[in-house]
Amino acid sequence: MAKHKSYTEQEIEILKEGGKRLATILQTLGENCVEGAVAMELDSLAEKMILSNGDIPVFKNYQPDGAAYPFPASLCVSINDVVAHGIPKDEILKRGDVVSLDLGLRHNGLVVDSAISILVGGNKNNEHGLEQKLLEVTKKALQIGIDQCVVGNRVNDIGIAIEKYVVKQGFEVVDILCGHAVGREIHSEPIIPHADYGPGGERILEGMVLAIEPHISMGTGQISLSPKDEWSYIADDGAKSAQFEHTILVTSENPVIITTF
Repeated sequence: MAKHKSYTEQEIEILKEGGKRLATILQTLGENCVEGAVAMELDSLAEKMILSNGDIPVFKNYQPDGAAYPFPASLCVSINDVVAHGIPKDEILKRGDVVSLDLGLRHNGLVVDSAISILVGGNKNNEHGLEQKLLEVTKKALQIGIDQCVVGNRVNDIGIAIEKYVVKQGFEVVDILCGHAVGREIHSEPIIPHADYGPGGERILEGMVLAIEPHISMGTGQISLSPKDEWSYIADDGAKSAQFEHTILVTSENPVIITTF
């Protein structure tokens, strides 16, 4: 079990300011995630906005243990059957695409991480009703997970609550993709399950800064690492998926969402 180191009041204010900046950038990216947009141009916009604020895009050149090479972009753009860690290329977005935008930045030394999903073109004439429901369920699943982030609970309580809700809605959790602690590093312990692995896991402590990020699939939820780029996770059955993510602070009362306005 990782030793928990609390954040000072000054560090918490830095995290909150970084979270506001990240939320603003993701809102702008979402507004630009339209039919005809190019994935790599969204990445360029994200990087430009982060740098213009004097912050650092933490995903770019990040190479965790086991990665074949550093991640080459600032923004993860995962489209349809690309479930996570999509490398933005020259792909043009089409109506009905489900696009997940995952972004992290370092503000005054501390890291925040957040993600949104967009249904390109919306659900006009109810032609993409299932995709719209997927986004609504994934966003709700994130909130359900956040609600479990209270002192005394265990990290497995988060996944138990998320999966119970998601399965009732007719979708599946991508169970091998987990949340994590964030703040001083991009990824650190504890690891946060988003699926039901049974009771247990590390205790949730006051002062923890956690990234909760369920990935929810319209199919089986089974995924594989792309042999082409060795970063993207692809749905084995080609199903679309969505992701929403917030960085949160565990307090003595309710969890506080950091990556919001």
